[in-house]
Amino acid sequence: YIEICASCHGLKHVAFRNLQDLGYSKDQINSIAAQFLINDLPDDDGEVAKRKAIYSDSFVEPYKNVNAAKAANNGAYPPDLSLMVKARKDGANYIRSLLLGYSEAPENFDVGEGYYNKYMAGNIIAMPQPLYGEDVEYKDGIEATLEQEVNDLVTFLTWTSMPDLEERRAAGFKVIFFLFIMTIVFYLSYRKIWSELKS
Repeated sequence: YIEICASCHGLKHVAFRNLQDLGYSKDQINSIAAQFLINDLPDDDGEVAKRKAIYSDSFVEPYKNVNAAKAANNGAYPPDLSLMVKARKDGANYIRSLLLGYSEAPENFDVGEGYYNKYMAGNIIAMPQPLYGEDVEYKDGIEATLEQEVNDLVTFLTWTSMPDLEERRAAGFKVIFFLFIMTIVFYLSYRKIWSELKS
């Protein structure tokens, strides 16, 4: 995301500290955050300076506002990606197909100022192909194929749309276990009360 997507797409609903859930230490997160500049508090003269982002900040938006984003992208607004997997039907598969769907347009097919994508509605998309394979270097030596990069990006975006999924799932199991125990207690109480009333 940081090396390819962050130049156009934001993650405004995710804070850098959330990366701790992925196994990053606080120092590693501060190192990642420091790559971005954000507005600091106004000084005594009301001037707003920039500072490096830190652990507690949210991911930085790439453009000042929607109009600046459209001006930089031929009138198309690059959507925020933090909730994209939840925002689209079959979200993870939608994003994966979209990223793998770029190809040359068929003969006599006019894409105008867009790009041909066989999985996009109408087969035209405003975003140029972002990934080609070998776009990033994996520290663990994995080959940076297009398929690998797309899978990693989709996995990351799935996490950004539901960063607390594991905690909610664990809480859900606890609640179900509690309800199961309480059901047994209430059933036994019900049997005891009615057995005394019947006799």
